[in-house]
Amino acid sequence: MIAKQKLVIAITGASGSIYAKRLLHYLALAAQNIELEVGIVVSNNAQIVWQQELNELPQFVFPVFSSQDFFAPFASGSARYQQMVIVPCSMGTLGRIAHGISDSLITRAADVMLKEHRKLICVIRETPLNLIHIENMKLIISAGGLILPAVPSFYTNPQTIEQLIDTVVFRILDQLSIPHNGLRWGDILQP
Repeated sequence: MIAKQKLVIAITGASGSIYAKRLLHYLALAAQNIELEVGIVVSNNAQIVWQQELNELPQFVFPVFSSQDFFAPFASGSARYQQMVIVPCSMGTLGRIAHGISDSLITRAADVMLKEHRKLICVIRETPLNLIHIENMKLIISAGGLILPAVPSFYTNPQTIEQLIDTVVFRILDQLSIPHNGLRWGDILQP
């Protein structure tokens, strides 16, 4: 019997709300076939950016926790959430995590993932990068986290924005060991 996967999705105010929206879409589909417990935390800035970029209010099928709710289950390692994705991950959030500043539920949950040696995936969406960004990424990686830049690929010949975004989302799902039907390199027909 496969144990329930417990996953935290954090959404920050970096540009790229569509990455979070698409990831949550695929997680909702996956939850129909696998035992999946998902908790969501959304920063105040993320709510503003979501409305600006997607022209809609965020609506979620999984429970949402306030960014100041330090009683949320994934604020403690004893709740045994195995994985966390911050998507998109702002450079401010990345910097606070890299330096152990747990001033919100997002940064506290990320700290829990690192201290418990569980999977933390930071889907950064920033360009260009300065040395401070790179040093913070190095600290996260050194602490056991994963930096997954929101850099779409084009070998699948995407025809829509959603298909392009999904090239990143499928990489996130792969890192979470969540099954999906996205194209892979070996699936691409050679001319």
